[in-house]
Amino acid sequence: MKNDKFSITAPRKSTHKLRELVDLFERNEKQYTSGAYDEANTKIDFIDKFFELLDWDVRNEQQFAEAYREVVREDKVKIEGKQKAPDYSFRIGGTRKFFVEAKKPSVNIKNNISAAYQLRRYAYSAKLPLSILTDFQEFAVYDTRIKPRPRDNASIGRIFYCKFDAYPENFDYIFSTFSKEAILKGSFDKYVLDTKKKKGTSEVDKEFLKLIEGWRSELAKNIAIRNKEIDLYNLNIAVQRIIDRIIFLRIAEDRNIEEYGALEKIKKDGNLYKKLDGTFQQARKKYDSSLFLNEAWLSDLVIDDDVLTGIIKSLYYPESPYEFSVLPVEILGNIYEQFLGKVIILTASRQARIQEKPEVKKAGGVYYTPQYIVDHIVENTVGEIINGKTPNRMSQIRILDPACGSGSFLIGAYNYLMKSYLDYYTKENNLKTALRKHKIYQAGENNYKLTINEKREILLNNVFGVDIDIQAVEVTKLSLLLKLMEDENAESAGQLFKYSDLTLLPNLSNNIKCGNSLISKEFFENKNLSLFNTDEMRKINPFEWSEEFKEVFDKGGFDAVIGNPPYIDSEGMVKSGQKQIRDFISDSYEMAKGNWDIYIAFIERGFSFLNKNGALSYITPDKWLVKPFGDEIRKKMIKHICTITHAGRNVFENAKVDSIITKISKKTCNKLSTYVLENGKKLLKNSVDKKILKAPYKLDSLFGDHLGLIMKVDSFPATIGSIAICENACATSDAYKLKPLVKNSSVDNFNEERHFKIVNTGTIDKFFSKWGNREMTYLGDKYLFPVADKKAFLNEFKNSYSKKTVKPKIIIKGLTLLDAFIDESGVYIPGKSTLIITSKDIEKLKLILGILNSKLAQFYLKEKYPSSSYNQGINFTKEMIDNFPIPEISRPERRKIVDLVEQMIEVKEQFYLADSDADKNALQQKIEIMDGQINKEVYRLFRMDNNEIKIIEEGIN
Repeated sequence: MKNDKFSITAPRKSTHKLRELVDLFERNEKQYTSGAYDEANTKIDFIDKFFELLDWDVRNEQQFAEAYREVVREDKVKIEGKQKAPDYSFRIGGTRKFFVEAKKPSVNIKNNISAAYQLRRYAYSAKLPLSILTDFQEFAVYDTRIKPRPRDNASIGRIFYCKFDAYPENFDYIFSTFSKEAILKGSFDKYVLDTKKKKGTSEVDKEFLKLIEGWRSELAKNIAIRNKEIDLYNLNIAVQRIIDRIIFLRIAEDRNIEEYGALEKIKKDGNLYKKLDGTFQQARKKYDSSLFLNEAWLSDLVIDDDVLTGIIKSLYYPESPYEFSVLPVEILGNIYEQFLGKVIILTASRQARIQEKPEVKKAGGVYYTPQYIVDHIVENTVGEIINGKTPNRMSQIRILDPACGSGSFLIGAYNYLMKSYLDYYTKENNLKTALRKHKIYQAGENNYKLTINEKREILLNNVFGVDIDIQAVEVTKLSLLLKLMEDENAESAGQLFKYSDLTLLPNLSNNIKCGNSLISKEFFENKNLSLFNTDEMRKINPFEWSEEFKEVFDKGGFDAVIGNPPYIDSEGMVKSGQKQIRDFISDSYEMAKGNWDIYIAFIERGFSFLNKNGALSYITPDKWLVKPFGDEIRKKMIKHICTITHAGRNVFENAKVDSIITKISKKTCNKLSTYVLENGKKLLKNSVDKKILKAPYKLDSLFGDHLGLIMKVDSFPATIGSIAICENACATSDAYKLKPLVKNSSVDNFNEERHFKIVNTGTIDKFFSKWGNREMTYLGDKYLFPVADKKAFLNEFKNSYSKKTVKPKIIIKGLTLLDAFIDESGVYIPGKSTLIITSKDIEKLKLILGILNSKLAQFYLKEKYPSSSYNQGINFTKEMIDNFPIPEISRPERRKIVDLVEQMIEVKEQFYLADSDADKNALQQKIEIMDGQINKEVYRLFRMDNNEIKIIEEGIN
């Protein structure tokens, strides 16, 4: 492992202390490696001190609350007769970064298969990319994204190994990867990314998804065959419920809330489903959750033993590589989000098949919101709302995700709330009261946790969600219940029964509901209900918000609306058979105009749910900022949009879309703040006037240094359209016929009676037309004509070569870079994208030509009109040129540019007529110098300073 790729160097003080530790171990190595020297002493004498040299607060000397302490020594849980849970969890802001598994020095770390598997199993299940196995005598780093197997050689997944006497020479690598500084500065994450494509890497979410998809397939096939009366809808529900229940109980086992191996015991003596259903009924009494709702039809199913045996077997050692006690709920959410993207179907012969949902297939897959996006949205909405509030006030906060999917945003909000409650209770002035009222309990020295009853109350009081998919609703409930149970064990769960007569889990039916957030019962007004069958009613699934959440709306509405609403454009809804729903939304939502996207309706709907102090924050594509369909939302929300954060282009795996996070407040915001997310951190980019939202802006402009420059150009009051006439060029008729003249013919062959001149993008250069390289002939009544008036074109065409009637005009190249020239000979131009600017004042045209051919104009148009970008060029429109700003120009300033333009036209003509390469090279140098002079004068006209000129030059290059 080479150290030169790492930029962080270990401090000299740490290096010196490391040498002292190494010397101590070396002097007493024989004693330490004897079996008598145990693991506990190894930790105290060496491992704790080693990681303190990496700046970790191993002993929590800062006295952080449990939720935020940097190093957690995991509680031990006995499973399979062995101590479980890693010895150390290293965290930043409460988020795990890596595990360390400690052994005593007598253990041979290099070759110990069991120790390596144990560490890899913990970290793989927790979806940690790297973790460490050490007894101080040896130090091994593992890539823990590689799926572990019990009989793997200890070297599998190991990416670094050294013995204690090699610590000094490898300490820069260790410090640069695993020190607190390395985590905070992103060195650890960069190292992880650099090794992400490592062969054999298969992350836990993808592997576990394969596992439960296999269960779904086997269960669906078997239930469909053995239960002929079950319909497709209930088949999907049954499979989902059985899988959810099994996963919950298996996780409860590894957390010691259920007896370990309880599910495995069911495998004995046959009749498995009846015994499994009995276990579900017992769980219903204990947990009192809708997860274990008593449903006769579900209990009466017939399922073959071999199907259930395979499922249960895959959950236990040695088949299972998963350590469920450390498997984060957020990872399960990711898994389930992918799982929900597919559905069971039945063939004509009742064969069950699994296929991707049509809407998912159209969208190119399921896109799970990364955790750092969830955390950002929660912190900047929920965090700001509850800041400074007591638990009593926090309990009145209502948080909604109206398209909750697998529940990732609600889990994020719930987790944030629990940390906030715990922070308040563990403050010195509040601690005794919180303990006495059983809000928290002491789990160790300076270690306090919320009681499970308090966590129940937070969940029931604060968190609400809706989704159109009943399976998503069930998954959200499961995810929230698992979050409630996270870090719990038999002892902590016992705290609930100790102080109350409540059952362990709450019923979330009043919090998480199934329905179409955008459709009310008004959808069916003036419609014949007999035309809608049961499946169609389920697809429409109207939802009455005021009825379903009456208590919330009686108190004014929700405090926060958060999430990642679906992205489906209105045309796509028609193609997928949802025309009636599309039409209802178009008629019911003010902001759903043009070819709108459904997230626009979710913004309007969510905003209407807020109370007077509430805030909404969604992650969406940026298109409503840069496309015409966003005009309505920008206009109607302009007073309320507070912040827009550029989340990046590759937020969602395999989805190439620019994502933004918008915060919209019910209160008026006077300023718009724009941010970018870098390494999950929010960085302020601009604080600007709200008028920026009145027109589309390119994302790079809105969130970069370009914004002020674009707004400065926009501030000039006059426009090209106010001093000249801009027209669309001729369109190309399907009937027109053009053919070359005799090969190698020249301009001299041009006959005004038989021919007309034509240009295209290949014949236009800056300031000059290269016409003559390819001559075209005009044939009878097969012609080019203007879009608006064919007759007028013919009349103008007949007179176009009379020197008295030819109008001088600027011709602008279309679908390419901004190149333009002045024509005074009656040239015609095919193509809808090419533009003509006319004026009786030739001097005005030359001034406009100089400005349009400048770098400033090219930069401005590409930044201002991103939706018109085409590869490296621009699809120019009449409106773009009409609205191009023009400064007030003094006569000397105008004359200076006009003189330069006239000189440039003359030199360009000389260049194209030159025969020798030497002449061309000399003229090309002259062109470049003059081009620079014109750019300089245009910069001066628009009052550009050196920094702004640098931005333009770099942007063009």
